[in-house]
Amino acid sequence: LGWAVLAAAQWQDALRASMGRPPAGPAHWIVVCSCAPLIFAAVRAIGRVPGAWRRRAGTRAVAATAVTVAMGVGVAIVPVGLGQADPVARPVAAAVAGSPSSLVSWESLGDEGRRFVTLDAHPGAIRTYVGLGSAADARSRAALAVRELDRAGGFARAHVVVAVPTGSGWIDPGAVRGFDTVFGGDVALVAQQYSAAPSWVTFLFDRNAAAASARALLTAVRAHLDTLDLVRRPQLHVYGQSLGSIGGSAALADHASAAAGPCAAIWAGPPAGAVRTAGAIVTANTSDPVVWWQPSLLWSPPDLSRARRDAPVPRWLPVVSFVQATLDLPVALDAAPGHGHRYGPDQARCDHP
Repeated sequence: LGWAVLAAAQWQDALRASMGRPPAGPAHWIVVCSCAPLIFAAVRAIGRVPGAWRRRAGTRAVAATAVTVAMGVGVAIVPVGLGQADPVARPVAAAVAGSPSSLVSWESLGDEGRRFVTLDAHPGAIRTYVGLGSAADARSRAALAVRELDRAGGFARAHVVVAVPTGSGWIDPGAVRGFDTVFGGDVALVAQQYSAAPSWVTFLFDRNAAAASARALLTAVRAHLDTLDLVRRPQLHVYGQSLGSIGGSAALADHASAAAGPCAAIWAGPPAGAVRTAGAIVTANTSDPVVWWQPSLLWSPPDLSRARRDAPVPRWLPVVSFVQATLDLPVALDAAPGHGHRYGPDQARCDHP
């Protein structure tokens, strides 16, 4: 036990140093000392179930229940420090979605949409967003998004980025700043919301919503682009982070010719095994549990060939690594940009000059 504690302390400090964080303090060990007895008690309680039930359910079912309960206890007591952004004021600029001149009402944008359209923008950049309350279904929202993008002058830009949000409707401000920088402001970003639930809830219970929404928006944008003169037609890109990359990948799979070129697909922190990465620009951190977590992690090591090594990588161990990745998921956003499930402006990097 003493050796394990010493090794854990050294590992934690090495991870923190690589991420520019201070060494583990007393609070870390308080959490550890609180978690361990509770997890042990949960496993012990499951181990004392009546023998008759155990024989009926089978050893595997009992073991799976024990692991699930133990992980649930661990996740429940791990603090998650994700604060909400302050409310934002309604914009007055005519080109901004939700403004008095917009086809999309300010109230219908939702919290994430209002934050997105009011981010500091490069002069000339266009940002269009359609919330869940803006129209009745995915196709209606897509049609409204295209009309709003056209009204704002988005199709007059050299680049149009279809940005697929995460489950809650959030679009990473780092990616927005990155696209502004990469394209020098000659860019229009368009997005539509498909859920208001946390990403992990949507991922588990309604991930098809992301794909359906992305397909509808990409189809509508592409149809409008086809009406434009080939010479002045903007280049089309699809961007998605986390669950958004799943939706974007599904949309491109159905519309192979919808976007072309070296920057057609840009994925950040894509969930393991759920996204087509061939031909795509991928930004993934080895310290991001989202790019690790999948059921096969129980019996085989993850494929981190497309991930950048931003911190020491733990040795893969059967079952143990799966449990570790599961417990890391709730705090994946607590790291600084460039680590964990946090990505900076470099996620919008593009090989196009």
